[in-house]
Amino acid sequence: MIIQAPSPTELPALRTIERAAGEAFRELGMAAIADDAPPSLAQLTSYQRAGRALAAYEEPGEANPTDRPGRPLGYLLWDPVDGCTHIEQVSVHPQHAHRRIGRALIDRAERDGGRGALTLTTFTEVPWNAPYYARIGFRVLPEAELTPGLRAIRAHEAALGLDRWPRVCMRREPDLCT
Repeated sequence: MIIQAPSPTELPALRTIERAAGEAFRELGMAAIADDAPPSLAQLTSYQRAGRALAAYEEPGEANPTDRPGRPLGYLLWDPVDGCTHIEQVSVHPQHAHRRIGRALIDRAERDGGRGALTLTTFTEVPWNAPYYARIGFRVLPEAELTPGLRAIRAHEAALGLDRWPRVCMRREPDLCT
């Protein structure tokens, strides 16, 4: 698998990945999440230009006989928040699920972010959210450990209505990353 910054021409494919990945929420009674619009091209362009967008690609080979990576299989966006690399979004197309693509994107964001720990916010009761992140070394942050930036992110999420379902902030220390 190749992980690198997406090109400007690949940004629409990231929106397609987000829409496809969101469909799984419908099965959990979270249609509002499934129906949520993916990041706009302007938002994706902003992340891409800032060097805070990553995409995973199939390596050239039998499945991809060209000498360059194929279409993106998944992507990740991150922001610097309170001295950490905050994962804003990570999504993998369902056709490519269970291949450690999300984990590879997260690990690469940690290296590229260079900001110590990783943080994210996520749904607690969605199997591929908080339980998955716990398996790869994230821990739930108690309220007392939330930084000002994380509190602002959670307030924004609440204003968007995401608190209809239980959510938490999570953190992974650099020494837990492999």
